[in-house]
Amino acid sequence: MADTKKLKVLVIRFSSIGDIVLCSPVLRCLKQIPGKPVETHFLTKRSFASFVRNYPYIDKVYSLQDSLPEVIGGLKKENYDFVIDLHNNLRSMRVKMALGKPSKAFHKLNAQKWLLTNLKIDRMPEMHIVDRYMLTAQQLGIENDKQGLDFFIPDGEKVDPGQLPENFRNGFVGFVIGGTYATKRLPVHKMVSLCNQLHKPVVLLGGPEDRDTADEIVSKSKTEVFNACGKFSLNGSASLVEQAQVVVSHDTGLMHIAAAFNKPLASVWGNTVPQLGMYPYFPGKGQKPVSKIFEINNLRCRPCSKIGYSKCPKKHFKCMEDISQDAIARWVNDVLKSLR
Repeated sequence: MADTKKLKVLVIRFSSIGDIVLCSPVLRCLKQIPGKPVETHFLTKRSFASFVRNYPYIDKVYSLQDSLPEVIGGLKKENYDFVIDLHNNLRSMRVKMALGKPSKAFHKLNAQKWLLTNLKIDRMPEMHIVDRYMLTAQQLGIENDKQGLDFFIPDGEKVDPGQLPENFRNGFVGFVIGGTYATKRLPVHKMVSLCNQLHKPVVLLGGPEDRDTADEIVSKSKTEVFNACGKFSLNGSASLVEQAQVVVSHDTGLMHIAAAFNKPLASVWGNTVPQLGMYPYFPGKGQKPVSKIFEINNLRCRPCSKIGYSKCPKKHFKCMEDISQDAIARWVNDVLKSLR
């Protein structure tokens, strides 16, 4: 006989948007535990709360800005049965200790990451971070439904195609030029060259901090390029990703959002590497979208960091300079041709 007592679970992931999108399969699959109704709450930073409130399988969102004790006070009243810690830092440990409930923390594999980035010894498991997140909730009876990532855009924040120049309304390539660190981004001259070779107009995607770079790309390009960086909210940028025929992206949050929308995706990797487990996640049942990773393998200095730097520590930046923008363009154009 099935146990129909509702299970109340708190999931913790403070940041960032890409990591939160990578949590979505865990949140979805919690609602699918056989014979066990689950009420799912999510704790994140206030700046990300608006995104997870759109998720239909999250029942309540708690947001954190400054006062951790105040948030903990509210969480204590919930009387959770279990806490899934997908962040695993000092702050999330404080939350778990204060709640005093059964919990499981995501294993960050910091030792293995250190070996890979500092000694180039690869001891990372051949497992995507999503599947490692799943292990954190395994004792609750959770199973991966293999339906991939999710991202939900409120209707009021979807971009009307009429907001784009007329020539872009018959299809475009979304090019995510952003990336938190410079060593995760192609140099401008290579981005310009890539845009010039594509057979469709290009929409440049990123935050306000990418606007000047995007303006430079537009000014130097000989083809139709639209600078959308900073012109729309993150949800608006996600909407443009959803509308794109093909997406080219650096290792950043919009890359995972592109995967959530099952877009054909060319991901471009500089100082970070897919072996760290955060490559585009397409586990899908049935046919998977086309996806290709572009990187320079067997470079002795790579990966130099699990996150990135403001400039190449070796000063040569071969991890990006040696990537062929011509090869990326050929792949994208081949995909565009197949979509006709």
